[in-house]
Amino acid sequence: MTGGDISFYGALALGALYGAGFCYREKGVAGLVVKTTSTALLALWAYLAGGPLLLVAALGLSSLGDLFLALKGEAWLKPGMAAFFLAHVAYVALFWSLGAEERTLLVLAAQIVLVLAGAAFIRWLVPWLGEMRNPVIIYAGVILMMGAAALNLQPALWPVTLGALMFIASDVILSLQLFTKPADAPAGMLSSLAVWFLYFGGQVLIAWGLLAVLA
Repeated sequence: MTGGDISFYGALALGALYGAGFCYREKGVAGLVVKTTSTALLALWAYLAGGPLLLVAALGLSSLGDLFLALKGEAWLKPGMAAFFLAHVAYVALFWSLGAEERTLLVLAAQIVLVLAGAAFIRWLVPWLGEMRNPVIIYAGVILMMGAAALNLQPALWPVTLGALMFIASDVILSLQLFTKPADAPAGMLSSLAVWFLYFGGQVLIAWGLLAVLA
């Protein structure tokens, strides 16, 4: 078994462990270590497998974002969003470079629907955002760009497109948890499970889909 195999299976094991035992519980050191290591191992796997540097960077920045968001206190929300913002910038650049040469009407329609739906959701969310209004709007812009670029990927990269849409769905549920509930209200178990497995599963699909074609 190669180092890449160990990294991949280790990431899957820790991702499953975090989902099964930590994602719906109060934040703590053990959960922080499991969560951050699971996504860091995805970055290591992509690197060892010879994946694109933009993929490695996106996964590494996502792991950093996971670290910030796993820490207690609202002060870590902005650094976490900044790390994920940069991760999405890397994904946008990567997906854009791999896009189909000719965009079909179906892809264009899907991109328009995605962007309009995202804009409508953010407009609806604005009254709950307070001082986070501008950071959330900026973050939403880049993740919608990432999703639109993923929709135009070559057919062989369909797992990447699916993974990107799962990532967006995870962020939608997370934003509802963060901004529409009272600060002292615990996150629901089902929504926490959905956030984690959509996010982590999406990252796995993005990495796996790109490495299967490019590495």
